[in-house]
Amino acid sequence: MHAPILGSRVLHWPDEAACAAFAGRIAQAIRQQPELGDSFIELRGPLGAGKTTFVRHLLRALGVAGRIKSPTYAVLEPHALPGLSISHFDFYRFADPREWADAGFRDLFAAPGLKLAEWPEHAAGHLPRPDLRLTIEPGRAAHGEPETLRDVQAQALSPRGQDLLR
Repeated sequence: MHAPILGSRVLHWPDEAACAAFAGRIAQAIRQQPELGDSFIELRGPLGAGKTTFVRHLLRALGVAGRIKSPTYAVLEPHALPGLSISHFDFYRFADPREWADAGFRDLFAAPGLKLAEWPEHAAGHLPRPDLRLTIEPGRAAHGEPETLRDVQAQALSPRGQDLLR
């Protein structure tokens, strides 16, 4: 059964600055409504689409300092800010469902905090319904132009997701 989509928006990011601006708006919503810090955001798209880039901009906008590593090999990179815990998952290499229980991911998803998951389809059946789903697709660049254009389908799947998307 698919979760109903409560709101949807198509975004066009012509460059990385547009991605950073959208991430900044999400961070601002979380700062203004602290309960939004308990959201789950799914990030979908092919390799190189910009999922990790979006997460890095969001974490910077929320105030995470220092190096922000991709969790591609570790599966999880945790971040802690005053009043907000953040779990950044990358399930690209997730292969064995037993890893879910063994790694304690069920407990992490049940705990308060912001969850950001790249490649959620690799953990299908284990993840809760997301509040917000971002599907990022590389656009087509004009001849000779850098391929920085991204088309983003943003879908709110809960009232929290609607608040994040506003």
